[in-house]
Amino acid sequence: MKYSKLVIFKKILDCKKRLIQLHHHSNSGHIGSNLSCLDALVVLHHSVMLDNDRFILSKGHSAGALYITLWSLGRITDDQLDSFSKDDSFFPGHPSGTGIPGLLFPTGSLGHGPSISAGLALASKTQNLDRKIYCLCSDGEWQEGSCWEALIFSVHNKLSNLTILIDQNGLQGFGTTEEVISCSDLTARISSFGVPVLKCNGHDPGQIYDALASPNEDLPKIIILQTCKGNGTLFENKLESHYLPFSSENYNFSLSNLEPVL
Repeated sequence: MKYSKLVIFKKILDCKKRLIQLHHHSNSGHIGSNLSCLDALVVLHHSVMLDNDRFILSKGHSAGALYITLWSLGRITDDQLDSFSKDDSFFPGHPSGTGIPGLLFPTGSLGHGPSISAGLALASKTQNLDRKIYCLCSDGEWQEGSCWEALIFSVHNKLSNLTILIDQNGLQGFGTTEEVISCSDLTARISSFGVPVLKCNGHDPGQIYDALASPNEDLPKIIILQTCKGNGTLFENKLESHYLPFSSENYNFSLSNLEPVL
């Protein structure tokens, strides 16, 4: 697949506008977590992943960003999107069920994505499948021991077909990651397990693409996305963006201030 700067910028802008509208009209929270990872999801799905590859959204509370990305690919319709977080919808606030294109596992309980992804990567490697596995995590969920067990397993088995992206926005449900567990950057801790770590601006499509397109060598690839929770909103970098839906003021501000990172 090819990376086109102008095409990706346009898609990201369209996706951010639709995501903001989606969350406002559904009166749903978690918009901050969605906006911190949307750029990476769009770049990954439009410019990196092939049909045979697989994606796991470990941070299931960013379901809206996944749905919008699938919509931008033509795999979800506007009518389906409009049912987001409503009764009897196939598109709940955490992805589950059988109606979501490409969804392999329900997610929402944090810390399971890396393990699931490592299992898929090992199975693909064992079967000599030309397939890459991509997993998107939050930084807060790396307080789960299962993530570190998956990392040890992935390094030991040299799962070079596995890429784990970590949305490092520095905020979780009860405060900053520094306040909760004295960690604002996971780079040193992950590197100590013998795996290289790439860091990039998680809102710069070019940097995201370069990190994703770089060779994996003989180990899994870990990419830390330096991001801003609630990017472009009035509660940017604030805990409120984790829980609260848009006010009319925030909704109008966010739409009027949409612009790409050039």
